[in-house]
Amino acid sequence: MTDPARIACFFSTSGHSGVDRAVRNLVPALARRGYRVDLLKVRGHGPDFGAAPEGVTVVDLGSRHTYACLPAVVRHLRRARPVVMLSDKDRVNRTALLARLIARVPTRLVLRSGMTISGDLEERGALERWVQRRSMGWLYPFADGVIVPSAGAADDMASYTGLPRARIRVVPTPIVPAALFGAAPPRPDHPWIGDPAAPLILSVGELSGRKDFETLIRAFARVRTGRRCRLVILGRGGARERLLALAEGLGVGTDVALPGFVPEPYAWMAHADLFAFSSRREGLPLVIVEALAAGTPVVSTDCPSGPREVLAGGRYGPLVPVGDDAALAAAIAATLDAHLPAEVLREAARPYEIEAATDAYLDAMGLPRRAPAASPAARRAP
Repeated sequence: MTDPARIACFFSTSGHSGVDRAVRNLVPALARRGYRVDLLKVRGHGPDFGAAPEGVTVVDLGSRHTYACLPAVVRHLRRARPVVMLSDKDRVNRTALLARLIARVPTRLVLRSGMTISGDLEERGALERWVQRRSMGWLYPFADGVIVPSAGAADDMASYTGLPRARIRVVPTPIVPAALFGAAPPRPDHPWIGDPAAPLILSVGELSGRKDFETLIRAFARVRTGRRCRLVILGRGGARERLLALAEGLGVGTDVALPGFVPEPYAWMAHADLFAFSSRREGLPLVIVEALAAGTPVVSTDCPSGPREVLAGGRYGPLVPVGDDAALAAAIAATLDAHLPAEVLREAARPYEIEAATDAYLDAMGLPRRAPAASPAARRAP
């Protein structure tokens, strides 16, 4: 017998990714619905909450390595007997599948993948690609549900792994606070914000090859030849010095700033003149959703997958080919000149509002939107 009001969430994240932001929204939202949420954490990995939200218990699994956490996950399933365990990323998903098999409990298991699998594995070794591809096709059918954030990610998973497309469910990511649809947050303290003579172009993401900020900086340099403007990229990563050197080499170093990681970039988004997205691949680009919710116009690469879905094929913002700095520059310039009203842009982000998306997650996990009463035995469980 399981506790119908208890959910286990098994994650291992970088601590500063889009998945971290989504989890920091989803877990407290589940607790607000009356569920007791156990956050099973690989030591030294995210997500990080600081103080645990009310109704959430953080469980240290005792190891920095996902597979080494297997015995602790088994013990937790046997002791707490959650009605559902939600896990994310392939290595964690495989560990969750094995843990439930060993624990021999009736806990339902829902596996999530946030990326387009084929693109995510492009730079991995042949053996690792083979293991991940085959493990998804062979093992994921043993789960009770598989969820992804976009239809493009679902189609890619099905074609790449052989997992039946009907087994994969698209669930919007809980990323937008309801307050973002209303009044703009206070303006960040930065001299480039609010200068009508020099529009601010913003981007957000890990400073890595996948985000392809090189193409964005080249596009910005093209735009800068014809008008005053500035570019800010929020995030951290190994490519920082290379990106700054590129900006200097293109003659726009004084108009490009990389201030670092900002946990909640909503204020920057709300006060930017345009949000530019240059990624080569995604599962669902959360920052595009956040920018739209803030009422800020968006220009994006048409990468697999997500931007085309969020922007409705270009209705809410132009889509350009991946790696094409000339096309990206033209789209940025045109959008700075004319774009949809903020209230229209916000409509594209409504499905990703935290409470609406939490409803979708509960539906996908087969749970009611309010927690049912636990049995006396379940209430006595630790």
